[in-house]
Amino acid sequence: MTKTLLSFGHGYSARALSRLLLPRGWRIIGTTRTHEKADSLRADGVAPLIWPGDALSEPLATATHLLISAGPDAAGDPVLNAARAQIADAAPHIDWVGYLSTTGVYGDHRGGWVDEDTPLTPSTRRGKLRVEAEAAWRALAAETGLPLHIFRLAGIYGPGRGPFAKVRAGTARRIVKPGQVFSRIHVEDIAQVLAASIARPNPGAVYNVCDDDPAPPEDVIAHAADMLGLPLPPAEDFETAEMTPMARSFYAESKRVRNDRIKDELGVDLIYPSYRDGLAALLRDDAA
Repeated sequence: MTKTLLSFGHGYSARALSRLLLPRGWRIIGTTRTHEKADSLRADGVAPLIWPGDALSEPLATATHLLISAGPDAAGDPVLNAARAQIADAAPHIDWVGYLSTTGVYGDHRGGWVDEDTPLTPSTRRGKLRVEAEAAWRALAAETGLPLHIFRLAGIYGPGRGPFAKVRAGTARRIVKPGQVFSRIHVEDIAQVLAASIARPNPGAVYNVCDDDPAPPEDVIAHAADMLGLPLPPAEDFETAEMTPMARSFYAESKRVRNDRIKDELGVDLIYPSYRDGLAALLRDDAA
């Protein structure tokens, strides 16, 4: 039987998973909002579904796996709001569901370590919405037996999402807030974690998805500049730096995220265990 992944909000991380699954004979259906993006998905070998818009009945009837990347808003989780009953009806033939959340659900720990059992105390609006969305998916799973897995992603980087362009353009900034530290994850490692979970489903499991090397954001920018042989971008004090409210909100929380579970339970060996490894790969790809 052909395995079919129905991917809601088929974006950056979902596309990376597709690149692993398609060569293995999977059928992948990805939702998108525009016909322009649908053409891009089709070129990647993904069957596009304009949604909201197109009917979900056939895709859900044939799907064996679901991936939810669409983020919540003030109205709640958009997938559940639009298709909760249909997903509930499909639950008996779904083998795996992955919900992509964020490590922002843990809130601020002043640089301390968190793991999957740390209480959820988000301080940002985005983090609070994610906690509510996770709870809504858990409730559906409890009611229907839907095999839900939650993946809490750290800051995502990868091709097209690295610091090199800004460093080269001279627009990169080293925003310094003493004690600030973030965890990160390369998109290819997100894909391999999801694929490993699909191979070893454990309904109800929660996984932190991050690398081994949480670091201050200014260190990452400095390392990128050093790799390029360019001057170190100037340091700016967080308190006085001009930043958008969205950018400033990312500095509201500081923590180091443990990733033991993806290694111990899923057998994952990170491709890029540090941002240094990931940036080196991005630079090699740029030069290729």
